[in-house]
Amino acid sequence: MNRLGKLLLLLIVLLIGPVLALAGGTIRLGQDWRTADRSSAGIAPAPATAPEAVVSVWAARAFNWRGLLAVHTWIATKPENAPYYTVHQVIGWRGRGGGNVVVSSPDLPDRYWYGQPPRLVKELRGLAAASAIPKILKAVDTYPYTHEYRLWPGPNSNTFTAYVARRVPELEADLPVIAIGKDYLEGGRLFAAAPGGRGFQISLFGLVGVIVGVEEGIEFNLLGLVFGIDPLGPAIKLPGIGRIGFGGARI
Repeated sequence: MNRLGKLLLLLIVLLIGPVLALAGGTIRLGQDWRTADRSSAGIAPAPATAPEAVVSVWAARAFNWRGLLAVHTWIATKPENAPYYTVHQVIGWRGRGGGNVVVSSPDLPDRYWYGQPPRLVKELRGLAAASAIPKILKAVDTYPYTHEYRLWPGPNSNTFTAYVARRVPELEADLPVIAIGKDYLEGGRLFAAAPGGRGFQISLFGLVGVIVGVEEGIEFNLLGLVFGIDPLGPAIKLPGIGRIGFGGARI
């Protein structure tokens, strides 16, 4: 195959995910954020019926055209016998004018993200959750980009979730490959633990890198777009699509 053929093949691979998401109705363009669905998906246990401590990590396609390529991720915590969940996330628009982009507030953990259904990435309950919550809160407090947000390549909402996950390895959170920004390492670091907690990562400003981990398998990052394979799944991972393997495809 000549160089032009290789470039065309790469372009097809990069575009097939967004095209399928659009054609299949996964993403609806032109929504008004003021009227987009923000109700509960009915996945998370209600505090009244789950008195034990709960920690959960979530992902949903990003709002409007951004969802063709990426997801938004967040973390929810609920200590034992707490009457509500606290949701921890980064919201980019809050940074306008130098505001704090990190939000930790009482909320529904499984809200639709402006019309996009949430997917549960990881959940801990009971003693495991109770042990993880102080570490999560500490990581939230030490996140270094509280007044900085860049859609690409980071730091963004997925940079935040990955930062917390690396500091709480018991989460073992396999963040979606389309969580663009998860590979942006703080302070220009080149090496770090994998977000899933059982592996390592090399990344150059979130633009080029590789992850090898038990949760992630092997992931290659090129300009924020990730290709990978999970030998334990087994599954393949493609930009704009996500994970394809046993149990079907998922973001």
